Amino acid sequence: MRHIHEPRGIDHVGVTVPDIEAASEFFARVLGAEVLYDTLPRAEGPRGGRETTRRLGVPPGAEQVAVRMLSLPHGPGIELFEFHGPRQRAAAVPSDLGWQHLACYVTDLPAACAAVREAGGTVLDQPHGLPGPEAGARNRFVYCRTPWDSTLELLTYPDPMPYESRTPLRRWTP
Repeated sequence: MRHIHEPRGIDHVGVTVPDIEAASEFFARVLGAEVLYDTLPRAEGPRGGRETTRRLGVPPGAEQVAVRMLSLPHGPGIELFEFHGPRQRAAAVPSDLGWQHLACYVTDLPAACAAVREAGGTVLDQPHGLPGPEAGARNRFVYCRTPWDSTLELLTYPDPMPYESRTPLRRWTP
């Protein structure tokens, strides 16, 4: 089905973090992310008030302290937000409603797990085989937590997947 507005893919993923510098370092060490630019440099912040509440849908009193765009070597950008304000909930876990994890394709899953640990994150379990229609001898995934407790999935699927024999459609692969 073609759309007049032709969606092309994910441009970036926004992540609110407690410390933009520490988060930038984590994503650099784990995913090879690089700082592309600061939309709101810390020296120019904070930005708040009714305009911020209306534009972003945040509670009154919330202030953007800094905003930064990271570039991944292959894939969408990661936009980091650092906020201060009267209400800030803990990071979502996979059982919560809404967007709940970031999944990144890696070519070396053990090395990526080691990078998460070295960068201060937690690997929740051993890598597991991808299930059912995604299965393949070397197709694996593992869930991790960032230092601020957001969920990061690392996955690799170098082998063909069973679903590919049933449809000409293919999932996007970096």
